[in-house]
Order: sequence, then structure tokens, then C-alpha cells
Amino acid sequence: MAPAETPVRRVEIVLDIICAHSYIGYARFTEAARRFRADGGRLEVTFLPFQLDQDSTSEGEPLIPVLLRKFGPDALASTERVAKTAAADGLDLRFAEVVHTQTFDAHRQILHAARSGRAEEMTERLFRAYFTEGLNVADPDVLAGLGQEVGVDKPMADGEGTEETRTMLEHVHHRMRVRSIPQFLFDDGTVLSGAQPVSAFEAALRAAAPHANAHD
Repeated sequence: MAPAETPVRRVEIVLDIICAHSYIGYARFTEAARRFRADGGRLEVTFLPFQLDQDSTSEGEPLIPVLLRKFGPDALASTERVAKTAAADGLDLRFAEVVHTQTFDAHRQILHAARSGRAEEMTERLFRAYFTEGLNVADPDVLAGLGQEVGVDKPMADGEGTEETRTMLEHVHHRMRVRSIPQFLFDDGTVLSGAQPVSAFEAALRAAAPHANAHD
């Protein structure tokens, strides 16, 4: 009798590339996922889009003036606190260099990368491009270059994934009623919100999931 196959854990992650807490939370989840997989665990991750600033444009502008307009002078102290928290996780958040832009096309790029099995790598690369390298993640050439870096074979075609991304955004905002990010939805019904510790993500991944294999 053949041994039973290890069940697949499935996690849906709702995030936005311009969200620092999403970046920190995703980095911690990624570490938990690495440990889980290193011990033989099987994991399938799906990304659901969220847009923190639907009014931003693809041209991009420096982030700090945007934050000052929206939140006043306290925004600067807030970015310093977040950057310090991120640094403890090995992340380099350079808010003074960030190009604030729309993220619809970045979400399309994640969807495109998923077809090549590279969605997780693509998401991390987009975060780093935005928060550390000061790149405009709405620029088609930037997206194509980042895709190549993580092993996506072909550039995203014009309009590719547009309707699917819009449908997913509608689902997240109006059906799931997500109001804050990041959200990590596990297949056993567990939901973790925000930048949880690595230990919390690892515990959720290792918890028994009675229905994890339902669609295998």
C-alpha cells in the first residue's frame, strides 16, 4: 500500500505592494513557509489584490509629499517607526526614495507570474523594487524587467489579466469586505491579520487542515 500523500496547505494572501505592513507580514510569512516546506510540507499560495490608493496614477511621484498631504507631519515619524520594525526583519525600507504609484498593473504582473509558478517570487521582488530601489512598479518596462529576474518567461501582454484583476478586486472589496491588509486566509478557516510573528504563521501552517486535500 502506497504511503498517503502529504496534504497541500492552501493560503490566500490579500495585500498591496505599496503597503509596508504587507511587506513585513509577507516577509515573515515567507520565512514560515520556508521552514514548513523544508520539513516536507506542501503549500499553495494565492494572492488577492487590494488597492490602498485607487486614485494614484501610473506616472508616480515621491511618496513623502503624498504622506504629508494625507496625514500631516506625523507621517514622517510613522515611517521611521515602520522602517525600524522592518529592519529587524532584514528589510530595507527607504521611504525618502519611494515612487508612489498605482498598483493595478503590479497586481496584474503577480497574476501573470502565477501562470509560470513564480507569484511568490514576483511579489517579493515587487515589494523590494518599490520600498528599497525606488522603482516605479507601474512602469511596463520595469515590470517586464522584474519578471525576467524572477524567471517569468514572457513579458505581460497589453491588457493581459485586466478583467480578472478587476473581478478579484471587486471580490475582495465588496464580497469578502476586506478593509485592512495584509490578510492571510488559511484553508482550515484560520485568518491572520497584519504583520504577525513568524511563529504565528508557522503554527497556522502546521495546524491540521481536514479539508486541505479536498480539491487535490
